[in-house]
Amino acid sequence: MNKNVLIAGCGDVGCELAQQLLDTGNYSVWGLRRNIDRLPSGVHPVEGDLSNPEQLGEWPSNIDYVVYAAAADGPGQDNYHKAYLRGLSNVLSRLQADGHRPERVLFTSSTSSYHQNDGQWVDETSPTNPGRYAGKIMLEAEAILINSPFPATAVRFGGIYGPGRNRMINRVRAGEGCKAEPVIYGNRIHRDDCAGILAHLIQRDEQKLPVDSLYLGVDHEPAPLYEVLHWLADQLDIMLDDTHPAPQPQRGSKRCSNQRIIDAGYTFRFPNYKAGYSELLDSMSSE
Repeated sequence: MNKNVLIAGCGDVGCELAQQLLDTGNYSVWGLRRNIDRLPSGVHPVEGDLSNPEQLGEWPSNIDYVVYAAAADGPGQDNYHKAYLRGLSNVLSRLQADGHRPERVLFTSSTSSYHQNDGQWVDETSPTNPGRYAGKIMLEAEAILINSPFPATAVRFGGIYGPGRNRMINRVRAGEGCKAEPVIYGNRIHRDDCAGILAHLIQRDEQKLPVDSLYLGVDHEPAPLYEVLHWLADQLDIMLDDTHPAPQPQRGSKRCSNQRIIDAGYTFRFPNYKAGYSELLDSMSSE
């Protein structure tokens, strides 16, 4: 029998995850979101609002896996609190109230949980003491999940790019480079690999293989933002003005290791930014 997967907050990453799970033929997928018209074909629609415990929609009678993949409606502490604390708490409470016993609940967290900002290497064992609200709220959400009665895993994703996520490309097209010094490292992951990691962990758990409570979801090669911008500029044949300030992502400047998810058997579709952005640029040029 197919396993039932509920994706709460079935947006960009959630829809790609749903498609990957459906493609295996081994899962039935329910997608919970406010606008169900954008769900992939084959996904059972669940129209609901994660921030309202009375509007979480109709769930299947049996749920084997839950993926909480919501995104905040925008920047700001209130939006983050609503998406990652209130929404997650509402889903966990509903699971308990309805008597569900999922085999595992997975949560899409963020590398903003780390405070390191001087290019240090970090992994799942590194200390976390973020100074900004985003990282603090993510850590609080992770704690809510891990302290729930269900087996749980958080994946701290780096900067997600892919179809429709063209922030760096748009910056390059506007001619905005940055200074090479000081070096500011970024950690990226293609949207398809975000979904791929989540699908891999679900399949690993289903096979009764060990699944840790925390993984870093980044590709193999953290890279200076200056390098990424200028590589993209070379592909697009654009001259950059490097007098602009460097992008200052909430995730700071650090180098994140993905060794734990590699050791868990995941193979990246896009192991570095050059591989991922090459396909993205090709697809954009053919549109």
